[in-house]
This record gives sequence, structure tokens and C-alpha cells, in this order.
Amino acid sequence: MPSLSADELRGIIEQELPGALHNPAVLCVVPARLPEVARLLCDILDHTFLSNLTAVDYPADGEIEVVYHIASLGGGVPLVLRVRTPREHASVPSLTSLWPGAALQEREAYDLFGVWFEGHPDLRRVYMWDAFEGFPMRKDFPRQGDKYFAGSGEE
Repeated sequence: MPSLSADELRGIIEQELPGALHNPAVLCVVPARLPEVARLLCDILDHTFLSNLTAVDYPADGEIEVVYHIASLGGGVPLVLRVRTPREHASVPSLTSLWPGAALQEREAYDLFGVWFEGHPDLRRVYMWDAFEGFPMRKDFPRQGDKYFAGSGEE
């Protein structure tokens, strides 16, 4: 697969899936269209490897951005795909059916940022215990003290 410029990639997505890009300048996809865009990148552009999935909290904007780093094992330019969702009800479609390696990474984003991945086969906490309240990677998570250790009598 020949290397594509960012403009060429945006053009392909806009032509094949009109209205799928929320912000074409940075490949920010509309959440509902994420599976279609991901499938297009896999099938047509051969980007079949999800190397990383993470989230970024933007409390001033009231949004959380899920960031996908994907690559073609046959070569070519790696891509960064973004999806923004409201913080209060952070939810995007799961991509585990397309990229099985997304299963653990989606669980991490759920556990640490509170992003719900619709259709995930086993979405539960992976680092924090079940009784833990909140999402520790959100920027408004309390940083001083910890109610789970306060008053334990140990110094």
C-alpha cells in the first residue's frame, strides 16, 4: 500500500463515508460512525494493527477523547484516530470485533477514565478494585488523601 498524505486519507474517508468525520483536520470521528471508519481503514487501507488505545480528559470542554494508534503491518504511515464523547456519559462503540487487542486497552480506558465501550464482551475494571469509586486519570479526581487509606491507623 503506498503512503497516503493526511489530506488524501481525509479525502478517502469523506468520499467513502460522508459525515463520518467530526473534525477532518485531525481525523476526529463521530462516535456512532467509529466502527465504519475503523473497518474502512482495515479493509481498504490495510491498517489492521491497533498498537495503542488511550484517552485524554478535557474537563474545560466537558469531553473525553479516545485516541487510537493504528498501523499497517505491510508498511505505510501509522494513523491516529480520535473520537470525542461527553464526560458525563462517556461512551463509544467497542472495536474488539475488529481489533481483538482492543479488549484490554478498552478495559483500561474504562477503568481509569470512565469511558463505556458499547458492545465490549467483558467491560470491567482491570486495575482498580470493584468497590473503588471514580476514575483516577480524570483531571478532576481528588489528588490529596485517599478515603481508602485514611484512618487506617498506620503511619
